[in-house]
Amino acid sequence: MDPENAVPLASRLPIGSLAQDSVDAAALEAAALVLARTGSLPTVGSDPRRIAAAYSSERWFAVDGETPDAWAPLSGFWKATDGWVRTHGNYPHHAERLRTALGLDPDADAAAMRERVSRSGSAEIADLISAAGGIAVPVGRRAEAAERAATRLLLEAVSVGRAPARSWRGGGSPLSGIRVLDLTRVIAGPVATRTLALFGADVLRIDSPGLPEIGWQHLDTGAGKRSALLDLQELDDRHAFDDLLAEADVVVLGYRPEALQRLGLAPAAIAARHPGIVIGRLSAWGFDGADAGRRGFDSIVQAASGISWIESADGTAPGALPAQALDHSAGYLLAAGIMSRVRRQRAEGGSHLVSVSLARVAAELLTLPDDAGAESDLGLGDQTQEFATSAGLVRSVGPAPHFDGSPEWFTAGPHPWGTDSAGWLAR
Repeated sequence: MDPENAVPLASRLPIGSLAQDSVDAAALEAAALVLARTGSLPTVGSDPRRIAAAYSSERWFAVDGETPDAWAPLSGFWKATDGWVRTHGNYPHHAERLRTALGLDPDADAAAMRERVSRSGSAEIADLISAAGGIAVPVGRRAEAAERAATRLLLEAVSVGRAPARSWRGGGSPLSGIRVLDLTRVIAGPVATRTLALFGADVLRIDSPGLPEIGWQHLDTGAGKRSALLDLQELDDRHAFDDLLAEADVVVLGYRPEALQRLGLAPAAIAARHPGIVIGRLSAWGFDGADAGRRGFDSIVQAASGISWIESADGTAPGALPAQALDHSAGYLLAAGIMSRVRRQRAEGGSHLVSVSLARVAAELLTLPDDAGAESDLGLGDQTQEFATSAGLVRSVGPAPHFDGSPEWFTAGPHPWGTDSAGWLAR
């Protein structure tokens, strides 16, 4: 990559190339939708500085001028007797499980965590936390999970049933008239569905009222989407959800396979009940084998895959990528795959399944050629926009994917978590 046009994110690994390719994939598929609907193919062109800002969006996000703490006290690297452990405790229920698993007080802080981990081996600590439903891995120099993932396609897309082709509905955007049911959390899935909303889809995110999202994170990835709460264990809410799913063109799944199975929302079951639907799904580790049910986040996959040691500043303590590039790349790639299959469904029919895993994205990053090590740009504030919301004045980064004629800025801001009704917009 030409250093002058490189995405300005400094790393020992070529995350600039990964970011550019992932964002461009989404923009190209959106442009292909324009061609399918109008017969004219627009030019695709993305701004490296905008991509860098989007990938590091937590640095530029604010509500009423206040920036969030991206990491909770119990998220991080901890030195064990034989190495290091990486934990994720940003969500309160995960932090509680960390403390419980290690026999810590309910209000134990980072110092208590550090002392406890220092007395045990890294695998023992990770196993204790995982058994309690928490999230931790030993920091590895190579990872079998990433190596297994590398044998799969980066973006997997398959037909999963027969169905008539659905008709395009009116509108001037690539995804006008397309309804997307968003069952994702954290970063990767919400980035995917935010991208679909950018290109004209009606995106409705559904969450359980008993599983709150991190407020700032929801707003940061929520532009153009609506957010409603339904408890799928309650009969009335389940009926409302099933009605939404029956009218959806796309559903995006970000929960672990066993949770989806319990709710009757495994991809095969959805495709059987709703012929013609396009299903997108995300996983930390993959979708089959021993790893499929493991909990994980971008930072955890970085640690397990060997990335954290590559990013070490001194070779004695692990480090991290300058952005959660696995999450963001997975999101843009999933959006690209979904748009490709929406286009195919309208042309040929069928039901379709698109799959992306963070482990496979990590494996891709580890095999990409060096991109000459771009320097980070610390002056990306000009890549942000502001929205007045009921949560306050939100400042966030504008959209990364772009083609000639697509919005340079999000045209609708985020809605705070759970503030919308569970229904589709008229079309």
